[in-house]
Amino acid sequence: MSLINYLNKVHFADNVLEEALLAETFALGISRPMIVTDAGVAAAGLLDRLVDALDRRLDPVIFSDTPANPTERACLETAEIYNGHGCDCLIGFGGGSSIDLAKAIAIVVSHEGPLSSYTAVEGGMARIRNTLPPVIAIPTTAGTGSEVSRSTIIVFDDGRKLGILSPFLVPRVAICDPTLTLTLPPVLTAGTGMDAITHCIETYIATAYNPPADGIAIDGLTRGFANIERAVDNGADLAARREMMAAAMNGALSFQKGLGGVHAMSHALGGLWEKRLHHGVLNAVLLPHVLAFNAPAVSHRYAALRHAMKLPDGIELGDSLSRLSERIGLPTTLGEMKLEKSDVEWAAPLAERDHTNSTNPRRATAEDYRALMLAAL
Repeated sequence: MSLINYLNKVHFADNVLEEALLAETFALGISRPMIVTDAGVAAAGLLDRLVDALDRRLDPVIFSDTPANPTERACLETAEIYNGHGCDCLIGFGGGSSIDLAKAIAIVVSHEGPLSSYTAVEGGMARIRNTLPPVIAIPTTAGTGSEVSRSTIIVFDDGRKLGILSPFLVPRVAICDPTLTLTLPPVLTAGTGMDAITHCIETYIATAYNPPADGIAIDGLTRGFANIERAVDNGADLAARREMMAAAMNGALSFQKGLGGVHAMSHALGGLWEKRLHHGVLNAVLLPHVLAFNAPAVSHRYAALRHAMKLPDGIELGDSLSRLSERIGLPTTLGEMKLEKSDVEWAAPLAERDHTNSTNPRRATAEDYRALMLAAL
């Protein structure tokens, strides 16, 4: 059986795309879905596979220009296309950016007012109603887990990268087919994989009390840490790809509990639109620094993380993660990502105000985040 029911309905199996998509679009009774994807997915031939899997009676509208970090402008422009063509469903097909963009479009086409009024930092969760069109999420990377999460992250026109949270944002259906990740290049496999690993670690040490989330996070970390190097080294290793997709799903299922300082900073830095920073790579660079910062408050939970990663005695948690990033070809400093001190000064106060800061296990101020990012330069 490929079907999992947790927060939403998830089809998870190799080559399940065609069967699941046909069944779920029929069950939803849709006639004109909008497919939200990106140029890389189209170039890899995956978009053709998706379109071929659709019922011939459907008349899809295709948007394939999703930015690397979805923007408010892209959301508003795409919502106009959705409305103009009479669409009745969104299919987010690609990495987290495409799925997040599809979720944000669902808000715009069903709610009035500026998109920013629905962000977490502006108390927007209470304003989001159960009137969104159905969203089907189909990941082609193994990282964000947006296919099972209640959030979407958008870069707004004023430069802020903000989260929108609501249980109504959880996609109606997720289709997780590991074969869709087989052509993902090594650098993207590495970056997205570290995003999944960071989700599992940050969730496990977050302040909220949520034992189910803790268990799911540890399982995801076990799978992710054991398989990320295999997936990077040999993209055709389907077993490793399957485990990384499971790790990504687990990370997002668990981060309903909350995240922390890594994401507070990576969201803030991600607003530097002109630098085109990869979210997962930012997480990989910042994670060791945040683990050291949080140790006075939560180091008693690090033993379970070390056990999940099967670390030998004497190997420090943060150092192990830094060495992993280096082995899979990722930068280990913000300087390698072309960030400068001025970027840190801009991002530090935004990090303090980010919604993920509230569940960091140790209170962190803008000054703390400034110091952490300067250390990571």
